[in-house]
Amino acid sequence: MHELNQPTILMCPPDFYGIEYEINPWMNRSTPNDPARSRIQWLGLHDVLVSLGVDVRLMEPVQGLPDLVFTANAGLVWKDKVFLASFRHSARQGETIRDEAWFQAAGFETLLLPSPLNFEGAGDALFCGDTLYGGYLVRSDASAIQWLGTRMGCRVIPLQLVDDHYYHLDTCFCPLDARTALYFPAAFDDYARRALSQIPHLIPVHPDEASRFACNAVVVGRHVVLNTGCPRLEADLTSHGFTPHSTPLDEFLKAGGSAKCLTLRLDGEDAAIWP
Repeated sequence: MHELNQPTILMCPPDFYGIEYEINPWMNRSTPNDPARSRIQWLGLHDVLVSLGVDVRLMEPVQGLPDLVFTANAGLVWKDKVFLASFRHSARQGETIRDEAWFQAAGFETLLLPSPLNFEGAGDALFCGDTLYGGYLVRSDASAIQWLGTRMGCRVIPLQLVDDHYYHLDTCFCPLDARTALYFPAAFDDYARRALSQIPHLIPVHPDEASRFACNAVVVGRHVVLNTGCPRLEADLTSHGFTPHSTPLDEFLKAGGSAKCLTLRLDGEDAAIWP
């Protein structure tokens, strides 16, 4: 993979996005998304990111793979390698071959975790400083997070998720820089909350805003892009020296996703420090 000289994010247009099955509590086939609104909201997120200097790369959407739009789950990017997802639910398993082809064409080396480990990409694996935090139990396995740490030679802290509404780590935890992160305390067990407390500046998110997927934000330097309806968090971000940018993403909440779910950093997370 050639060196990326600016923030670079992978997105997939929502041409075939829809609520075609139910694999988390947000999804209800009797409450479908509005395709036109979905397109407008996706473009709104895309345009905010471009305005912040992001190089947005696009993956071609595929009929029959409605959640391909959530590129965060495709894998974990580490230097010139991508650890591909191994999805727990069969409904999403068809995405991996498409993701693998895209990454290989872009010059990445692709790696699969050993079977039968489940791992759902950057949705469940986020760096804060030089530590990899991994969400497990609902979608990814704790042993998968440990395996990744061994391969990358980094410190790993698995975090048990206890609420199916916050089924991926990126729905309830968001590193902002090497010493600062957002989190929704009720999504984690006691041990995970204690482990997170070692982060020097930990910003709790109010339950009402957590359910707006406030933690599912995209960080671009000191800018934070998130769903609308999170005024408390926007004030907290401002007080910590960040600039919030809200953009409506309610159509994607219907599938249990928001800004971070719709994006994958191809240049590694901003807060990551590689050895």
